[in-house]
Amino acid sequence: MIQIMINRTISGAIQSFAISGHAFFDERGKDIVCAGVSAVSVGAINAVHELTGIAPDIEHDENGFLRCTVPEDLPKEVHEKIQLLFEGMLVALQTIEEQYGTHIKITYKKQEVE
Repeated sequence: MIQIMINRTISGAIQSFAISGHAFFDERGKDIVCAGVSAVSVGAINAVHELTGIAPDIEHDENGFLRCTVPEDLPKEVHEKIQLLFEGMLVALQTIEEQYGTHIKITYKKQEVE
């Protein structure tokens, strides 16, 4: 199962997200759930970089792990653009979860202090 953890600040902004695991919906190379999650998450990160000029902090490996953290101390307008792009990513991931819930699970964690 693909596990997605969305970490939010106390004010509700997406501070980071982590994706790990495999969907096991189909064999490697034919797994549409894995492909969908990868396309949506990497596409959102690429959109942030292309549209804001900000490169989020990224950690990944070849086993399907991806962590992305929004840099701190950004100008308000840049932070808002990044939030909109990542909230759009989350809507797409939730849509995948609705259809393939036995292969993907999204969980949320909210920080207690800002």
